Amino acid sequence: MYKTFFQLARNPFDLTPDPSCFVSTRRHNEALAALYYGVRWHKGFVVVTGEVGTGKTLLLRCLLRLLRESKDISYSYLFNSRLSPSEFLQYILSDFGLPASGKNKSELLLDLGQFLVSRGAKRLTTVLIVDEAHHLSDDLLEEIRLLSNLETTDDKLLQIVLVGQPELDQKLDSLGLRQLKQRIALRAQLGPLDSNETKEYIAQRLQIAGADRGRAAIFPEDTVEAVYQHSRGLPRLINTICENGLIAAYARQSAVVTPEIIGDVAREFRLGVISPNGDGEIGSGTEIDIRNAANLLLDVFAALRKPGVGEADLRALAEVSRHEPHI
Repeated sequence: MYKTFFQLARNPFDLTPDPSCFVSTRRHNEALAALYYGVRWHKGFVVVTGEVGTGKTLLLRCLLRLLRESKDISYSYLFNSRLSPSEFLQYILSDFGLPASGKNKSELLLDLGQFLVSRGAKRLTTVLIVDEAHHLSDDLLEEIRLLSNLETTDDKLLQIVLVGQPELDQKLDSLGLRQLKQRIALRAQLGPLDSNETKEYIAQRLQIAGADRGRAAIFPEDTVEAVYQHSRGLPRLINTICENGLIAAYARQSAVVTPEIIGDVAREFRLGVISPNGDGEIGSGTEIDIRNAANLLLDVFAALRKPGVGEADLRALAEVSRHEPHI
C-alpha cells in the first residue's frame, strides 16, 4: 500500500521472521555465533534466552538457514514443547525421517541411538533444536539431558539447542536440573537494543527494503527516538510501531514519519513509555571463540546474500570456518 509512495521494494518492518531481514547488532551476532559455533564444533548443549520480542525466532530462522546450506548436518526442529516424553521422542524421530508410529519408548530410544551412532561414525552432525523451551516440563528437560549421554569417547553425537524466555533460565537454575545446567557449553542472552542500535536497526531495515539513502530520511532522528522510547528497544515492537507509522504517514500523504505519528501509534497499541533496561550478555564458553565465530558467520551471511553464489562456494567457506585456527 505504502511501498510505492515511499519508493520501497518491500515492507521493511514485516513481522514475519525472515532471515534476509536479519540486522547485525552486537547481541544478535554473538548469540547467532554461539548457536552456530556450538552446533558446528559439537559443543553439546547451547542455550539462548531473551524476553518476548527480542528476536529469538528470527535468530533460529537464520540458524536453520545456515544448517540447510550444510550437507553434513541433519536437524529436528521442535516448535511446540508441550509434549509428553513419548510424544517428544516420536516427534523428533519423525522429523529425522525415521518411522516412529506405534513404537514404545524403549524402541524409540533404541532407534534414535542407532541413528546417532551411524551418523557419528560418518562424521556427520545431528542437531535437536527446541524453540519455546521455557514451556518444557522438568521431566522433558531431564529426558533431553539423558539424550546428551549419547556420545563417543571424544564427541557428542547429538547437539542440543534450547531457546526460550527468561523462565528457562529460572528452570535451569533449579536444584533438580543442576546436572543439565552443568552440561551447558555455551549460553547467550538477548536483550533490548539501545538508542544507537535502534537507529541503526531502523536504517538497515529500510535499506534492505530498498530505501534510497540519498533522499530525506523517512524516519528523522526525533522520530527514531520516539520509536525507541515507546518500543523500549524490543525489535518486535520497533517493527510494529514503524510499520504502523508508515501506514499512518501514507494516509496523511506525509513524506516523513513524525514523532506525533509515532505517539498516535503508541497510544493506539496502548504502549506506555518505559525506560529500557536489561542488556545482552554471553555466559559460559570462550568469549574470544564466539567473537571469532561471529566474524566468520557474517562472512557466510554475506555470501548467502550475493547473487550467483553456488553451493560449492558456500561449502568452501564452511570448510575455511571449520579449520579456522583461532576457533
